[in-house]
Amino acid sequence: MTRRIVARRSPIHGNGVFAVEPIAKGDLVIEYKGTLMSNDEADELYGDGGETGHTFLFTLNDDYIIDANRKGNTARWINHSCDPNCQALIEESDSGNPRKDKVIIEAIRKIKPGEELTYDYGIVLDMPHTARLKKIWACRCGSPKCIGTMLKPKRKSA
Repeated sequence: MTRRIVARRSPIHGNGVFAVEPIAKGDLVIEYKGTLMSNDEADELYGDGGETGHTFLFTLNDDYIIDANRKGNTARWINHSCDPNCQALIEESDSGNPRKDKVIIEAIRKIKPGEELTYDYGIVLDMPHTARLKKIWACRCGSPKCIGTMLKPKRKSA
């Protein structure tokens, strides 16, 4: 079986993941893997996460975060885009055990060989989105639809 994707340097940012062969809309591309940890463990290891503009942490559910810094796979190199060709989906465990939930990356349109895979990170920070934070979390996707930041508005409570 040939590898469908490969990680290499990206024009968007640092490393990226690229299609080696065609990927159809709806295809599961890869599972986002890493070490499971609690929010408290993540805060202890990495702080509040707002100051670096770079993270391999993926919120899995209310209880757990996947830390792709530790035991992560190629999925951690998929870059953000405001006009993505993939989406990240949480696949809940049939057993209802939140430790068994998974993050999968799925193609939302046809992807050609050589094309970089991207998804919208949807980063929501609890702190105010100052100009300085927006600059730290600047988007470099280059899309005509680019909003300039990876940060999403905080969800308003009802």
